[in-house]
Amino acid sequence: MPDRPTQILEAAARLIARRGVRGLRVEEVAAEAGVSTALIYYHFKDRAGLLRRTLEFIGGRAVRYTDPALETSDDPRVQLTGMLLLELQDTPRVRENSAAWGELRASAIFDPDLREPLAAATAEWVGDVADLIGQVWAARGTDAAGDAPKAAAERLTALVEGLSDRWLNGTVTLDRARDLLRGALTTELDRPSGH
Repeated sequence: MPDRPTQILEAAARLIARRGVRGLRVEEVAAEAGVSTALIYYHFKDRAGLLRRTLEFIGGRAVRYTDPALETSDDPRVQLTGMLLLELQDTPRVRENSAAWGELRASAIFDPDLREPLAAATAEWVGDVADLIGQVWAARGTDAAGDAPKAAAERLTALVEGLSDRWLNGTVTLDRARDLLRGALTTELDRPSGH
């Protein structure tokens, strides 16, 4: 059984995935987690603290289900492809994580307290993807000038987020989303001179 803070964060992620952030009340999270509201305030200080930590929790969960791709091969192209495709899996955990991430991302438009932690989490993800892109380009002797790997990583991570949203809302199938991502990876990784 998870510890209390983890239990609370899991409950918050479930509720956010199902109903969004706007109007989310600490009392609802407490009921979902089977704990008192006082315990939530003890661990997270306030609703904003709970939301920030839930964003971190969701990011950490995503790393745990995408990092195994880094162990499947020494080839950075295979690693990158596997890591990004693992963001598009039809499992309850990934569906919940993707839905909650999308809700938190959308809420940051109206909630300035979420912007900084969202930007930090996104920057970390973009950095990881950019590192792998740089390795792919270096392995084939391509000059990764300036911020070209970062720009490619920003395009790819934004595409993953958009495809995830479309898949979750039923406007594109999971197979189609994965095919589109594979095509984008080929386009980004095979472009001449990394530009």
